[in-house]
Amino acid sequence: MEVVLYAETIGFKVNEKIERRFIHTDNLLTAIVDFSGGPANVPDPYHNHPHEQTSYIAEGEIMFFMENEAPVHLKTGDLFSVPSGINHAIQLLTPTARLIDNFNPIREDFL
Repeated sequence: MEVVLYAETIGFKVNEKIERRFIHTDNLLTAIVDFSGGPANVPDPYHNHPHEQTSYIAEGEIMFFMENEAPVHLKTGDLFSVPSGINHAIQLLTPTARLIDNFNPIREDFL
């Protein structure tokens, strides 16, 4: 069993506005992703990946964008999923937000 204590971890800075911490098994990765610098005037760039993704909005509010879908305003407690290979993006609507992202298979690019 692996245990990750948040208070004892050092976050990985993706850039000046995004920091993440994670735990993974052979097939599943869960990441705590902290966003700052909001609210944003425009969404982050669209991206996609071969991984299935589910996300839980633990704090804050975002606008969620996914190709061929209308944008959705999400807040603390809401969830969304992204199929493999689908373009998607978020726009930070509050000064900060925390998302809990799950990926299958694991995101090797995060390790």
